[in-house]
Amino acid sequence: MSRLLRLEYAGACYHVINRGNYRRNLFDGQGAAEAFVRTLGEAAERFGWRVHAYMVMRNHFHLAVELVEPNLGAGMKWLQGTWIRRYNQLRKLVGRPFQDRYKALLVEPGAALGQVCHYIHLNPVRAGVVAAAAAGQHPWSSLPRFMGEGRPSWLDASTVLSSAGEPS
Repeated sequence: MSRLLRLEYAGACYHVINRGNYRRNLFDGQGAAEAFVRTLGEAAERFGWRVHAYMVMRNHFHLAVELVEPNLGAGMKWLQGTWIRRYNQLRKLVGRPFQDRYKALLVEPGAALGQVCHYIHLNPVRAGVVAAAAAGQHPWSSLPRFMGEGRPSWLDASTVLSSAGEPS
């Protein structure tokens, strides 16, 4: 059975999700999560993405991405493929660490995208990984990057801040 085509266009916003194969923990060590965030930054710069939020959990990740060009498929192929090659090479593994093709849910820009970003940032709270008061301290989340210095140029805080009632 063939895969459904993804709708891609300039300005499209997506909630992108993927999980470890067999729900296995992929990002439980600091190095794997840190490498994924670094590779996400490389992909965002290479493909011109505006990343509005990200969260790397032990066995899955969430991204809120806005496209400047219709290139989500090419960018995700590069992001996952590059990270997988690095992950497998370092661990001397073969095979695919992700369960399936990534899921990309089309989201309306503005308020709806802001709600998705909040959902992404609250993922570790819902999973019981951190307390609600510590949500901004999860190390593999974009939320602490919005609140402190060192926000990379590919991470766009405007949607999250405006949907939270703050000026961007």
